Amino acid sequence: MKTTISGIVFDAYGTLFDVYAVEARLEALFPGKGRALAMRWRDKQIDYSRLRTMSGRYQDFWTLTGDALDYACEFERVSLSATGRDELMAIYERLPTHPEVPAALQVLRARAPLAVLSNGNETMLRKALAGAGLAHLFAHVLSVERVRKFKTAPEAYQLGPDAFGAPAENLVFVSSNGWDAAGAAWFGYRAFWINRAGAPRERLGVAPEGEGRTMDDLAGFIDAD
Repeated sequence: MKTTISGIVFDAYGTLFDVYAVEARLEALFPGKGRALAMRWRDKQIDYSRLRTMSGRYQDFWTLTGDALDYACEFERVSLSATGRDELMAIYERLPTHPEVPAALQVLRARAPLAVLSNGNETMLRKALAGAGLAHLFAHVLSVERVRKFKTAPEAYQLGPDAFGAPAENLVFVSSNGWDAAGAAWFGYRAFWINRAGAPRERLGVAPEGEGRTMDDLAGFIDAD
């Protein structure tokens, strides 16, 4: 018997949007340091989200992203001007999508209603989706700022079932972050991991139900259900 899929829930940063698109601008500002800065910025952004949730000290994702950028620049010993900082932060409001994402979303929308569930502020998400021409494809834009806890907190993942009025097991959660796919699977979603980097699975005692290299692989997973 086929399982009813009530909705497909997407992580935003890394999954829909290319968070490392900042590398080119960072390299232009700091030759030879672009890649290291981009990687450090992203890693520290995730670190801070986890630490603040574990410690019960929520700070919104926009502020946290700025803090992570400041840390990355100091770690790499580069001097970032106020103007440069504003420019780099603004990139997060207009990140490009991964190439296959717009067409894949059009296909998937015919299968089930779509939602975004992200650590990002709702304002950030809506600007990014509008800038990419994707806003009309999503029935729900869900930010963890509603619960003041970042993923992988259960309260964050609960936003999906609440929005769709359906149990997690009837929702597919899609992320390119292995830890996020694991967290969603723990929570009870049917998790699909877009493993863009060809990384090994997380050693957390749980596995996503499906896996692929791009968003195009998700349609096959949905159709095979």
